[in-house]
Amino acid sequence: MAKEAKARIKINKLLEDSGWRLLDSSDGKANVLFENNVKITKEGIDVLGENFEKTSNGFIDFLLLDDRGFPLVVLEAKSDDKNPLVGKEQARKYAKTVNCRFIILSNGDLHYFWDVENGNPTIVTVLPTPESFKQYKKFTPNKQRLINEACDNDYIALTQDPNYAVNPEYVNMETREDYFDRTGVRIMRDYQKRALHSIQSAVKDGSMRFLFEMATGTGKTLTSAAVIKLFLRSGNARRVLFLVDRLELEDQAQKDMISYLAKDYKSVIYKENKDDWRKAEIVITTVQSLLFNNKYKKFFSPTDFDLVISDEAHRSIGGNARAVFEYFVGYKLGLTATPKDYLKKANDGEQREYERRLMLDTYRTFGCESDEPTFRYSLIDGVRDGFLINPIVVDARTDVTTQLLSDEGYSVTDTNDEGEEAEDIFRGRDFEKKFFSDSTNRVFCETFMGNALRDPITGEIGKTIVFAVSQNHAAKLTQILNEIAHRMFPSRYNSDFAVQVTSQIQDSKSMTIDFRNNKLNGYSRFNEMYRTSRTRVCVTVGMMTTGYDCSDVLNLCLMRPIFSPTDFVQIKGRGTRKFNFSKCIVGDKEMKVHYATNEKEHFKLFDFFANCEYFEEKFNYDEVLKLPKPSESISSLIELPQPTLYGYEHTGGDGISLITETKVGAEGMRIDRMFFKKFEENIKNDKFIKEAVEAENWQEVESYVRKEKFDKPDDYINLDKIKRSLSIDRRISVREVLEYIFDMIPKIKMKNELLEDEFEQFIDDNKSRFEENVDIAAMRYYFKAYICDSKVRDVIDNKQYGELNVLSSFTMADFKAVTNGWKQWIPDYIKNYVPLNRFM
Repeated sequence: MAKEAKARIKINKLLEDSGWRLLDSSDGKANVLFENNVKITKEGIDVLGENFEKTSNGFIDFLLLDDRGFPLVVLEAKSDDKNPLVGKEQARKYAKTVNCRFIILSNGDLHYFWDVENGNPTIVTVLPTPESFKQYKKFTPNKQRLINEACDNDYIALTQDPNYAVNPEYVNMETREDYFDRTGVRIMRDYQKRALHSIQSAVKDGSMRFLFEMATGTGKTLTSAAVIKLFLRSGNARRVLFLVDRLELEDQAQKDMISYLAKDYKSVIYKENKDDWRKAEIVITTVQSLLFNNKYKKFFSPTDFDLVISDEAHRSIGGNARAVFEYFVGYKLGLTATPKDYLKKANDGEQREYERRLMLDTYRTFGCESDEPTFRYSLIDGVRDGFLINPIVVDARTDVTTQLLSDEGYSVTDTNDEGEEAEDIFRGRDFEKKFFSDSTNRVFCETFMGNALRDPITGEIGKTIVFAVSQNHAAKLTQILNEIAHRMFPSRYNSDFAVQVTSQIQDSKSMTIDFRNNKLNGYSRFNEMYRTSRTRVCVTVGMMTTGYDCSDVLNLCLMRPIFSPTDFVQIKGRGTRKFNFSKCIVGDKEMKVHYATNEKEHFKLFDFFANCEYFEEKFNYDEVLKLPKPSESISSLIELPQPTLYGYEHTGGDGISLITETKVGAEGMRIDRMFFKKFEENIKNDKFIKEAVEAENWQEVESYVRKEKFDKPDDYINLDKIKRSLSIDRRISVREVLEYIFDMIPKIKMKNELLEDEFEQFIDDNKSRFEENVDIAAMRYYFKAYICDSKVRDVIDNKQYGELNVLSSFTMADFKAVTNGWKQWIPDYIKNYVPLNRFM
């Protein structure tokens, strides 16, 4: 009771902070709460009936009333050592009795908000205010309308132009492309329509959180706009919050939303509409903007948005950003271009371990506990279907970088303060941090300028993004590139061939937009009828990596080493979009027709630090993951650069020691390949397997899969590889894999999920044996420890209980907490009914 009282005190304070006023009922067993500015007398309570807080199912912990004194919210309180969800069904009964639509489940620290007419309990970080409930009560979503909404390829087009299908320009195949270019009308691709349908299926299954894993260039924003229309049009959302993680992406998202949805729905950027954002159905902002001074708590209620969409989802749930994301109730959609598949395992202390944990957390946060997204469309899918392109990798290493990248590193002998000779070793990650070489930077730039893809219409250097180590490094490279451009193209540029685009540069955000819109520093001087950016190269560090859409980029230059798979995928994605260069021709129809076939068929990825080789050959995707303890901070997972007290400047020359060009085929890079997806398609296309599964001939089909599908030369796939690919933490069976592939089960359960299932079955099988005051939590811990830990089993089976004093996983105190009669019954039950090999 002491723990429950402590939780109630916390909840009282939280409710008061949220604008509710506490009034104790006469018997002291329940609490009735009212809005601060509403006067309700004792006589007013009696209108509802004597002791209305007492129901036929027991006492309501807290009953929150509306401004007329009628029940509005049932708040079920639990002690702080219990998960609030244990009171879910109890609260449901109470709510039904007093005709309440809303429930709050809380233990004082963790809170769930539940609209029983719309989905599942959702975590909230603060308790909703009375005012927010007034607004939310008027909202009556109809899930079935969303599920039944017809969503075809023209779902967005019908908003942009309801009569597009009869427009002569559209009807005429010869002018259809011109119609699309002129109007901006967009017909969704089949995979985008499938993504929309996946949302409908997930909602039908009771989901409120979704994750789209879509490669860069596959139209995540267009697909998001369709999802927004689906929720708004079906009445399942009143207002949508669209979160981006960079300032420059706010304008890009707003421009897209206006293009796609403006005729039906209003969208605003929050910082430009702080006073009237409620007039819009779509609010666009950065996570950082809402975090500043806790703005999201001061100016927003948890019920203000019924759908929250997070672009680059893994960024929105990291660190403090999670507080913003979890603050709002309702549906949540995460978007990511970063597949988790290449982050299989990692070692302690390395950047990719942090990324692995963050990506896994992303999948679970968005309701994908099986680590499979709601919808997936990979780079390989896009290349196969003709929507995306792969790079030509230019591996260009200098004499200096070759040494920096070698196992031995770049050795420098110098005299220390004591007059003794000392050797310093520098490696790739030291470049432009501890190791400096002007000659190497110049070789980078000369090599790029001599081998870059050219614009197919003017012949000038194709639009390029260069990725530097730091802002100082970016400044050096920009200067060198402009010097070379002045020499190669006299009088064509005035030190505006290349520009530095980093956070230190004023108006850098506008520069990224102008570069995308082909007017950075004006238009090219090579052809007046061709509108392409006069500036050809943007040198950045990190501003143009995530979500930046500039389809006509022809060259990407990695003038820095990369150790993060996420960064590598994002940077590479800047070049994968297709583009027709004739779109930039103005005022000359003949010229436009002449160059109509000038499609972007590939792009060059200049790699001066063997990054591609690292992720293709050296990066270990299967290392054993050793998770840090939950108490470890995020910062402890990242290998942060140590402050440098000294540096070495290479004053000698440098030259290219290796330069090769390799065109990446349709199979993509190793980092792009989806291991399990390929196997899944193979299984689904096998007629024998499909028919055997439908007939549930399990013994026959399992034998066939082991004989015909496993350990073949193509990929040597087996259960162990499938287990690693899906990140399952226990032994799996062929049958489970087949049931998952053919949608007979929603996911392959993790070890703890199976343990919970077995324990629930144990409880159900032994109801008659239970007595009062039995400690269920202690029994659960004992049950799981006996199954999972062979040392615990040996101690219990041999009755050598003293050895529990030296075990850390299950101690003597844990054993004593179990009621005597159950100490032997639990092991006996497990031996008879639980197959232990499933948990190995």
